Amino acid sequence: MELSVVMPCLNEAETVETCVRKTIGFFEDNGIDGEVVIADNGSTDGSQQLARDAGARVVPVIDKGYGNALMGGIRAARGRYVAMGDADDSYDFTTLGPFLDELRDGADLVMGNRFKGGIAPGAMPPLHRYLGNPVLSFAGRLFFSSKIGDFHCGLRAFNKESIMRLGLQTGGMEFASEMVVKATLAKYDIREVPTTLSPDGRTRAPHLNTWRDGWRHLRFLLLYSPRWLFLIPGLVFMTLGLVAGIALSFGPVRVGEVAFDVDTLVGAGAALVIGFQAVWFALLTKVYAMQEGFLPHDRRVQKIIDWWSLERGLVLGGLLAVAGLAGLAASLLHWRVNNFGELDPRQSLRLVVPAATALVMSLQAIFGSLFISILGIRRRQHPPAIDPADEAAGVVDAAVLKVAAEAQKERAVGAKTGDGEVATDPEREKAPAVAAAKPKTTGKTTGKSTAGSTGRTTGKTTGKSAGTSTGTSTGKSDGKAAGKPRAKGRAAGETGSAEDE
Repeated sequence: MELSVVMPCLNEAETVETCVRKTIGFFEDNGIDGEVVIADNGSTDGSQQLARDAGARVVPVIDKGYGNALMGGIRAARGRYVAMGDADDSYDFTTLGPFLDELRDGADLVMGNRFKGGIAPGAMPPLHRYLGNPVLSFAGRLFFSSKIGDFHCGLRAFNKESIMRLGLQTGGMEFASEMVVKATLAKYDIREVPTTLSPDGRTRAPHLNTWRDGWRHLRFLLLYSPRWLFLIPGLVFMTLGLVAGIALSFGPVRVGEVAFDVDTLVGAGAALVIGFQAVWFALLTKVYAMQEGFLPHDRRVQKIIDWWSLERGLVLGGLLAVAGLAGLAASLLHWRVNNFGELDPRQSLRLVVPAATALVMSLQAIFGSLFISILGIRRRQHPPAIDPADEAAGVVDAAVLKVAAEAQKERAVGAKTGDGEVATDPEREKAPAVAAAKPKTTGKTTGKSTAGSTGRTTGKTTGKSAGTSTGTSTGKSDGKAAGKPRAKGRAAGETGSAEDE
């Protein structure tokens, strides 16, 4: 099957039938081998039966949420390509042709762009149209160097195999952002086609919650971008704190009528500590994300990790600690010079603040280095050690069990042939060496029995026959004779003997 169209559904009785019929009509008009999959998330208004009557396949999804419903439908889809869209009739499924063309041309993900295709009046609230979607899409482009103009378009199509490799995890509305972000990080071929958005056909309120779902989208974008969440803000704080701290350590700084003094120095020290900690968080987050696999491998970060070591971190922390202790010693001398009395804060804080800042950063460097070393521990599962004696005993036990099983089968065969039938143990065909060790034949036969190169026997059996025969005789038989010998040294054409009654 070429195309599966997946629609998440939660009480869409007013519109689901229309969406299904439009999609099936698109298949028929364009000669596409396709299906419609309704990923039902617990509808109570009869949406399931309406979808089935219209020709869709309904897949129940227990876990609640937009992303969970879509992933349930995507997993159940039978098509090589999958298109997804809401079942509220806001998207026109008869316009899936350009999406399918791009997929056939080799694209991994094809996104619709409502801002290029057109948004009908009343189809999108002004807050979403002019603030929410543009801001979040801009953040996605900035954080991940993506070229997608509409991160949250609900109509999109993709190669199922490619998307399944991404391991999408989110269960809510942020699923739309996760797909684009992970596809971008995986260097997929992502393209855009214009699409239109119309007012939905429902009379009830939409499931989308503006502030809650908007925050979930922004949170996801931040968590998947340690560079913008930690590194860049940290570098900004460190730069401002370091520059201001150095300048204010020698005296007040005036900018026009505004004077910056020790109060600002305290703030500069705090900014330096915060920035340094944020940079460490960026590195730790990146290392963890790379090892767990939810962010791709970064060669630049790997070079830093390879160069950095616990020993280097301890040296850096030690140097900062020495600088901090030296500053505290200088402040104690300054206090002693003043007979341990009251000090001028403008003088004492210029010694204490830099010293305290250096001590705090020294501990951050040491703890951060220790944590990176912990993250670098490889989890390895060694194979269990096997005692040779135990292994040999196991082989012997297995052989004993096999011999016992063969003996039991032979007894069962003998019991079955007690009524005068000639039977053959099938295990002897598989193990001729075992059969050759027991070449004796006893039984009563009527007629003539001849065993030669072909070993054919014709006669009427009235007694018991057991031995190394291959074939089964009941009444009259035309098979291989029971008297064919397999012992070493007996000629292939030797004639067997039989006792006639």
